[in-house]
Amino acid sequence: MIATKSHIKVSLGYFLLAALLGVVLRTFVVAPLPINYRFIVHTHSHIALLGWVYIALTTLLYHLFLDKQPVEKSYRRIFWFTQLCLLGMLLTFPFQGYALFSIIFATLFLLASYWFSAFFIKYAPKSLKNTKAYICLKYALWFMIGSSIGPWSLGAIMTVWGPESIWYRLAIYFYLHFQYNGWMILALTGLFFYFLEYLKINISIKTFRYFFLTTVLGIILSFFLSTLWTGPPMKYYILGGLGAVLQLLGFGILINICFINRTIMKSALTQLQLNILKLVAFLLLVKMILQWLTAWPYFANLAATVLDFTIGYLHWTFLGVISVAIFFFLEFFGLIKLSKMAIAMYLGGFLLTEGLIFYRGMAAWLGWPLFEDYSQFLAFGSLLIPLALILVLWPNKVSWEKTED
Repeated sequence: MIATKSHIKVSLGYFLLAALLGVVLRTFVVAPLPINYRFIVHTHSHIALLGWVYIALTTLLYHLFLDKQPVEKSYRRIFWFTQLCLLGMLLTFPFQGYALFSIIFATLFLLASYWFSAFFIKYAPKSLKNTKAYICLKYALWFMIGSSIGPWSLGAIMTVWGPESIWYRLAIYFYLHFQYNGWMILALTGLFFYFLEYLKINISIKTFRYFFLTTVLGIILSFFLSTLWTGPPMKYYILGGLGAVLQLLGFGILINICFINRTIMKSALTQLQLNILKLVAFLLLVKMILQWLTAWPYFANLAATVLDFTIGYLHWTFLGVISVAIFFFLEFFGLIKLSKMAIAMYLGGFLLTEGLIFYRGMAAWLGWPLFEDYSQFLAFGSLLIPLALILVLWPNKVSWEKTED
C-alpha cells in the first residue's frame, strides 16, 4: 500500500519551501540579496499552488477514494511524474523566470494534472460516484482543467498582442480564479461533503441541488470580478456581483447544514478540530464578502489601484481559507497530527502578515503613515509560518511542546 502520510509530508515540504521563499522575498526589501526578485516570486507562487495545495489535495483524493482500489502502480507513476515536473520548476524558475525550460516543466505539470483527473474519474469506485462529495470533486477537477486555458493561451496572446496587453493579464486572472475558486475551494467543499457523509449526516437531494447550482454558477459568474480593472460596461459588474451573491447563498446553505447537525459534528471532533473548522468558516465568509465588495465600481477601482489589497486578498484565500481547511482534513483523517503550538504559531504569522499587508493598503488609500520598521515586522511575521510548518512536519523533534506521534 502507498504510504499517503509520506506523500503529505512531501506536500508540506513544498509548503515549507514556499514559505521560506516568502521570507526571502520580504527580507529582500530590508536587506537586498543577490537574487532576481521576480524570478523568486514565480518560484514561490508555483511551488505554493502546485507543490503544497495540489499534492495535498490529490493525495487526499487518492487516500479517501482510491486507496482500496488496485491502482497503486498507476498512481505511483502519476505521483513521481508530477514530482519531476515540480523539481524541474524548482531548478529553472529561480534562475530564468518564465523561459524555455521553466515553461516546458510547467506545461508538463498541466499534462500531469490532466492525467490525474482522468485517473480519478475512471477509477473512483462506483459506490462513491453517486455521492455528493464525488459530484463536487469531479466538477472541481473539471474547473482545474478549464483553468489551464489561461496558460495555454499565453503564447498566442504574446505573439499577437504582446505581454503588455490586457489579454495577457486576463489570461492569468482566468487561471488564478478557476484554480482558487473552481478547483481548490470546490474540491475542499467536496471533501467536506465526504466528511459529512462519513459522519452519516443525511442531506436531501433538493438541498444539495440548491447548494451545488448556486455555488457552481457563482464560481463561473464571479470571474467577471477579475475583469473589472479594465473598466468594462456595467453589465460585467452586475454579472460579477451576481456570482458573488450566489456563492454567499451557497455558503449560507452549507452553514445551515452544519447548524442543523452541530451535535453530531461536535461529538465527532476534538476541540482543536472544531475550532479549526469554525475558523475556516469565518475565513471563507470574509473572503466572500471581500469578493462581493469588489462588484461595486468604487471598490473594484480600489482593488485594481492598491496592489496590497489584491495581495492581501490572495494570501487570505491561500494561507487562510485553503491551507487551514487542508490542515483540518489532514488532521481529521489521521494524515498529520496538529499541536496547539503549531496552529497558534501559524495563525500568528498569518494574521500578523495579513494585518500588515492590509494596513499598508489602507495607508495608500487613506494617506496613513507607515510606522518605522514596517518591513522588518512583515519579515518577522513571515518567519512564523515556516517555523509552524516545521512543528507540523517534525512534532517530536521540537521540544517546545510535547506532542503525540
